[in-house]
Amino acid sequence: MTMVASPPPLPVRARATSQDRTTGALSPMLRRLAEEKATGVLVREHGTLHLAEGRVVHAESPRAPGLDVLLTAHGTLDGSAWQRAAGQAGGSAETAELLLSEGELTEGALELCHLDALYDAGFFALSPSGVPGHFVYDGTPQLGALPSVPVVALEHETLRRRLLLHRLWPDPATDSAPLIRAAPADAAPVTPRARAVLDQVDGVRTAPGIARELGRQAFHTLVDVRRLAGAGLVRPAVAAPEPPPVPPGPALAVTDPDIALLKRLRDALEAL
Repeated sequence: MTMVASPPPLPVRARATSQDRTTGALSPMLRRLAEEKATGVLVREHGTLHLAEGRVVHAESPRAPGLDVLLTAHGTLDGSAWQRAAGQAGGSAETAELLLSEGELTEGALELCHLDALYDAGFFALSPSGVPGHFVYDGTPQLGALPSVPVVALEHETLRRRLLLHRLWPDPATDSAPLIRAAPADAAPVTPRARAVLDQVDGVRTAPGIARELGRQAFHTLVDVRRLAGAGLVRPAVAAPEPPPVPPGPALAVTDPDIALLKRLRDALEAL
């Protein structure tokens, strides 16, 4: 990537009123970058957002399947075609645009999958974090053929998704922990979509891992998992607690009569 030498710090402009325009933003840094129409990559703990002129053009997260998975999992594109194009183009956006120009993909199918992947990864990239993000100024991200998204739109959609998950099941542990099955006696029947998720629950896979296995958006899989958790059919695996350490036994106190008895026994043995 081409780094811009000594990028200027993100300014915090004085406001005419006491209310900051970034108040309530999921990422005040991201909101300021959008106002500055910055171009580069915002790196956060759970994902990255690629900006071009202040708009989100691409998002990535280890918790969300990439554009290649969404395109190839259900027959929209042959996996070998993606691999061939990726070897020529490099990044996923460039690979998709090459396939579009070659007629391997229709414009509508590509735009839909691109936005699905962007909002999916963006949801995780904007998740709460205890690690501060940092922005790399770079001229590589560009407003190309694929649709871009305003920062405010991504934030609004992320908030809507958070609220939906909370209403379905308020415990977020099922979003990232390995999942195990639970079998209540009065278990209700589940939809075929939820059944496919339930069939992947093995005590090892997490919800993002199940999404990747099924070729689905990770957020939609979180929805299925939280519904299953609310129905009592799955729960996060909890590691067995380590046994408490065994306290040492009481020290033996040796008294003077004991010492005298030991000496008499020793003398008797020596006399044999």
